[in-house]
Amino acid sequence: KDVSMDLWQVFIYGLVQGISEFLPISSSGHLALLPLIFKVEDPGVFFDLMMHVGTAFSVLIYFRLEIIKILKETIGLIKEPFDHSKHHFAFNFHFATLVSVLFIFLLKDTAFEFGRNPLFIGFNLIFFGALMWVSDLFQTIEAAMSSKRDYWRSFLIGMSQSFAIFPGVSRSGITMTFGRFSKLSRLEASRFSFLLSLPIIFASTLYKLKDVYQGEEVLVFDMELALIGISVSFVVGILSIHFFLKLIQSFGLWVYALYRFIIGALVLLLLY
Repeated sequence: KDVSMDLWQVFIYGLVQGISEFLPISSSGHLALLPLIFKVEDPGVFFDLMMHVGTAFSVLIYFRLEIIKILKETIGLIKEPFDHSKHHFAFNFHFATLVSVLFIFLLKDTAFEFGRNPLFIGFNLIFFGALMWVSDLFQTIEAAMSSKRDYWRSFLIGMSQSFAIFPGVSRSGITMTFGRFSKLSRLEASRFSFLLSLPIIFASTLYKLKDVYQGEEVLVFDMELALIGISVSFVVGILSIHFFLKLIQSFGLWVYALYRFIIGALVLLLLY
């Protein structure tokens, strides 16, 4: 395999990330498979995280009003931590994030060692796609993450997000799956899922940046090209969020589950 990627390949990385991050089809799974398709050396987890940074900025821009509200609620939560009649969304958001961080630290070594295996990716695409399909069959009571301090629902969604460090699971897919299982509407589960990605993506990138600085992570890509990929994933990510939120209420999640079955089967048949 060649080591370097060219402009076209980096553009494809950004395009794939921008589309797949907000569709429940596993962006990390698709990114992990691209080196096999392009026959280049895998650029590694840090490069994938940089592509995720582009889509994280998409969330920051698209949900800027919701994020400002979270920040205001967070200030109120700090001032009145024991007032259970206020700041529900911020509390649930931070509690779910804390749970995610704890479980990620428990699972990260296993994920980094085995997660990018094509057999594992193919299995995850199919299994978690089926789980997502089943979750979307449930009737909802239109619960909202802003209605109360919801320890159990926040714990489930936060825990589920940690499994997304395994390529093929899909961060948005697994969090929406557990959101649907816990009676959130499709739109509410999607919005909470997208917002919940921000602290994890930025924290993970800073964590891996430490490895790069200390020489433990070898960069096999051109940083200037990577910035192009980030820019592409940012622009495409905004479009993906906009259209996904419009379509999710009409089509449900079965379309994406079916896509996952097809891609998962192809991975198992052709790449393993």
